[in-house]
Amino acid sequence: MKFRISKEAFLDGLQKVQHVVSSRTTLPILSNVLLVAKNDRIQFTTTDLDVGITGSVEAQIEKEGSTTLPAKRLVSIIRELPSSEVEVSVDSKNHASIRCGPSFFKIIGLGEAEFPPLPNFETAKDFKIPQVILRDGLKKTSYAISSDETRYVLNGIYISFREGKMTLVATDGRRLAMVDADLEFPASHETDVIIPSKAVQELQRLLGDAGEVIVKLTKNQVSFAIGDSLLVSKLIDGNYPNYRQVIPSGDANERVIVPREAMLETVRRVSLLSSEKSNSVKLVFAENRIEVTANSPDVGEAQESIDVIYQGPSMQIAFNPEFLQAPLRNLDSENIYIDLIDEMSPGVIRIEGSFLYVLMPMRVTN
Repeated sequence: MKFRISKEAFLDGLQKVQHVVSSRTTLPILSNVLLVAKNDRIQFTTTDLDVGITGSVEAQIEKEGSTTLPAKRLVSIIRELPSSEVEVSVDSKNHASIRCGPSFFKIIGLGEAEFPPLPNFETAKDFKIPQVILRDGLKKTSYAISSDETRYVLNGIYISFREGKMTLVATDGRRLAMVDADLEFPASHETDVIIPSKAVQELQRLLGDAGEVIVKLTKNQVSFAIGDSLLVSKLIDGNYPNYRQVIPSGDANERVIVPREAMLETVRRVSLLSSEKSNSVKLVFAENRIEVTANSPDVGEAQESIDVIYQGPSMQIAFNPEFLQAPLRNLDSENIYIDLIDEMSPGVIRIEGSFLYVLMPMRVTN
């Protein structure tokens, strides 16, 4: 196989797939990227057997063919090359010669026959989702995915397609983020799936603002087609907990209208003096103001107040500062609403539009 390609296109193609490369040393082929040269394009594919990704870029193909080369090493070589055009030729032993200006590299690959094929989706249910809606939904929820591997059903995003709506939920047991959007699909396609965290990360890298993503679902696999890229992943098998039980029912006793950016910056500053042991900031609600405080006997204390719209009784409630900041970082609305029931019940953050974040309080010690 032999082809010429611009350094930028080569690097772009590799970078889209490089994060999926497996670090399992038991199967050396999984640390390689599969390169296929045909029809004036180079196709790149990587997989770790749980997640697989493929994409393609334009190239001048002199001789069609395919091979697999060590992905991380190939990326570091292409990134460091001096000039813009790269020439690659691969012999029958899968030895690749890479020439670019005065530079020459030879790297040893493996035959493509051993490379595991990506699953096919011929009998899948398919959904068309505007990229911007899926991207926005993942941004507003994915930070709440659990990293605790003992509760593996929480190590991903739960997506429910029911009654003309797509609902995304992530929780780690101490907080929960949820967003939904209207979506057209046949009633026969109603289903719920859990997409693992790694696939969610890769999907967020691929999604843009325009066009649609075509999602295909089988019993235990999902694929996302976005432009020239295709992402496939195993689904997490198991029953997601009944998240609706966590959402406080009925109306909140008090609603506070808070400027998002000011709240984010205040909590970030004040939390510098929360101790590792307590790791909490206390919010004291008074008329049209919130006092945010942190203190730890061995470090010191910090306090700062924010002007808000609030007419309710005085109340104080403590939260984990990182969990409080996470949704504020990932929303873009000017104001948020904090709904409060009492000092021991979960706080709920909402915005104008579809978004809900439930946060468990921490014990307040005076």
